Amino acid sequence: MYIFILAPVIAFVIAQGTKVFLRSLHHKLSWRDFTAYSDMPSSHTATVTALAVITGLKLGISSPFFAISFVLAAVVISDAIGLRNYLGEHGKTLNILVQDLKEDEFLDRRYHKQLEKIGHTPLQVLIGGIVGAAVSLLLAWTL
Repeated sequence: MYIFILAPVIAFVIAQGTKVFLRSLHHKLSWRDFTAYSDMPSSHTATVTALAVITGLKLGISSPFFAISFVLAAVVISDAIGLRNYLGEHGKTLNILVQDLKEDEFLDRRYHKQLEKIGHTPLQVLIGGIVGAAVSLLLAWTL
């Protein structure tokens, strides 16, 4: 039963590790980079895809557990592409509005800069899904 936890955790570590590595090529890393949203690949997608695939492989696609993990994956993936991109646009707008009110120092101290890039592109989600599926396939064949 540990494989149902192991596959998603390994997929997350690989995806997030890849993301941190790719970020290190562009700038000096900070702690924020290790827990960052967005960028390539989507670690959330890798995690839920690994869970759904390993569940389907081990319990069958007619299993109610596969149905639950599939629906969870669909919600997380649609959120990564849609809602979080929408929230990033809101963050960008709020940052512009606060910046336009420069004379009000209270706003700068009270309201921190909002994240503007928290969603994923479809390609980032696709690569995350491939990572998750590959991890589950490898674990299913080896364990």
